[in-house]
Amino acid sequence: MASREFESTIKTDLAGRLTYSDYLKLDLLLSAQAPLSRPVHHDEMLFIVQHQTSELWMKLVIHELRAAIACVRADHLEPCFKILSRVKQIQAQLFNQWAVLETLTPTEYAQFRAVLGPASGFQSHQYRTIEFLLGNKDANALRVFTHQKELHAALSADLLAPSLYDEFLRHLSRRGMAVPASCVERDWSKPHQESAALVAVFKGIYEHPEGHWDAYEMCEKLVDVDQQFSLWRFRHMKTVERIIGFKTGTGGSSGVPFLRRAIEVRLFPELWDVRTEIRDLPAPG
Repeated sequence: MASREFESTIKTDLAGRLTYSDYLKLDLLLSAQAPLSRPVHHDEMLFIVQHQTSELWMKLVIHELRAAIACVRADHLEPCFKILSRVKQIQAQLFNQWAVLETLTPTEYAQFRAVLGPASGFQSHQYRTIEFLLGNKDANALRVFTHQKELHAALSADLLAPSLYDEFLRHLSRRGMAVPASCVERDWSKPHQESAALVAVFKGIYEHPEGHWDAYEMCEKLVDVDQQFSLWRFRHMKTVERIIGFKTGTGGSSGVPFLRRAIEVRLFPELWDVRTEIRDLPAPG
């Protein structure tokens, strides 16, 4: 069997020094998996790790989206390209994670599902934060957090603040583009209302990218994020259908029908609509 030499320079005397485990708080992290089934069902560990890992990735998405919003507010679009490219890759990880949970059979899940009680992914405050930062606003979603005052206050602040898309539209307005006034100042707690006039703004950007390279690139980065979000929602729905069929969700939702409706949500609708409006160039000759 091939082996590699243990190099003499590798640090082994770590007493009193910062270690890999210390830096990552692994004692805390790896002790956070506490199955409730009795006797403990083998597959409950998969279910817990799957969702905890998703929450860690979502924490990073929130961190990046807040940075992107700050950049757009400061009229610096270029840093957003790297930020949103990273968000897209995180979204791909979240999408691919469903493949692991899909190894959970209906019979296996049925043996410990009851221990969840009313617990549901619908109660993920980080998921809700991401939706609010991306503009999918719904004040009713706050109702499940009324018993957690700090979380409720934080989510309320994000509900009342402009989303990433809102800030991008305001940025375009500051550049003199004909963004409707209703997109520049409005009740930010409400979802964005689709605007034909805004489609015309994006049509100008797409048909003349040489004069708007940063805005042009920002549009495509936003479409990346929106598309990845739809793909994630679709796979979530299909994973749920695969495991529990059309049972109601543990949190009280209708389950698959509820998740299916979410797939049709478009975070940045005009960036999709503009594709129909872009003129085809005439054939040469």
